[in-house]
Amino acid sequence: MQTNAQPPEAGPAIDPPAIDQSATDPPPPAPDPSGRGSRLGSLGSRYALVGVWVAMAVVYLAIMPDKFARTTSIQAIFGSQQLLVFLAMAALSTLVVGEFDLSVASVMGIAATIIAALNGRHGVDIWLACLVAVLAATACGAVNAFFVVVLRVPSLVVTLGTGTLAIGIAKLLAGSGAVSIIPDEAFRDLTQYGVLGMPVSFWYGLVLVAAFAYVCSCTPLGRHLMFVGASREVARLAGIRVNRIRAGSYLTAGFLAGLAGVVLVSSVGGFNPTDAATYLLPTLAAVFLSTAVVQPGQFNAIGTIISIYVLETGIFGLQLLGLSGWIQDVFYGGGLVFAVALATLVRRHSTTA
Repeated sequence: MQTNAQPPEAGPAIDPPAIDQSATDPPPPAPDPSGRGSRLGSLGSRYALVGVWVAMAVVYLAIMPDKFARTTSIQAIFGSQQLLVFLAMAALSTLVVGEFDLSVASVMGIAATIIAALNGRHGVDIWLACLVAVLAATACGAVNAFFVVVLRVPSLVVTLGTGTLAIGIAKLLAGSGAVSIIPDEAFRDLTQYGVLGMPVSFWYGLVLVAAFAYVCSCTPLGRHLMFVGASREVARLAGIRVNRIRAGSYLTAGFLAGLAGVVLVSSVGGFNPTDAATYLLPTLAAVFLSTAVVQPGQFNAIGTIISIYVLETGIFGLQLLGLSGWIQDVFYGGGLVFAVALATLVRRHSTTA
């Protein structure tokens, strides 16, 4: 007799009890009610380069206290970089709006050559020669603006070409070798007159940097500059006249480079056009290194002047240790590579945060 045995009816499936994952995770760290940790981290990222500067000075003081601790050493570091300050502000004028200008050193060179050639060779009044030189430098900025903003040629190509053109014209004006001005005590005192132990041009540089920082941080124009530098299209949609700001940045760069030419000739009494290219690398190194101090990830005036003196302190100390002139190229070249790499990392971190 066969019986059809029915399998027992399966009961309803029972899910395993849910595990509260939060119970197994470690508790989150308690927030710092004072916010001291976040403030210290912010200060560390903003002023780490200043700490490096102080550490560098301490090391030099420990190694050679009889040389580095002199007043003349301080004057050599802070009183010799005013030309670079003017050139750096010229380069910064375009970088803050997202442009690039490789011609600032060459424009300074042609301005300095015009002053020396007009005054030293043709007897033109030195102040009139300075006016002509600054106007010519501003015109170079206008040429850059026309090709970059109006014709939309890449700024790297335009400024590299106009910079080379400016050096060629400067060599034509100078003939062979350097050109010198007619000695003029009043013109020399324009930059070399001593004020509180420093040449007066040092204080010109501080005023220029302070004015630049104020405009960028505390005025509507400065906010527009930063807005354009962050995103041209968004700035255009917001009603900002982007092309006018871009063109103005090139005009400002040319004007400041012309003033740098005046400072240079007043300081040394002449100029050799072949020397102009040597000022470009220190300028770019200082400006890009500014993105690592005060306002990380952004080009800024205060960070630029700090970077100038950090680099100069390092070079000056190594020269006191007996290293020859090649150390300047090595230091500035390495500083530029480090600064660009650091700026890239900071920008990448800020976009992914």
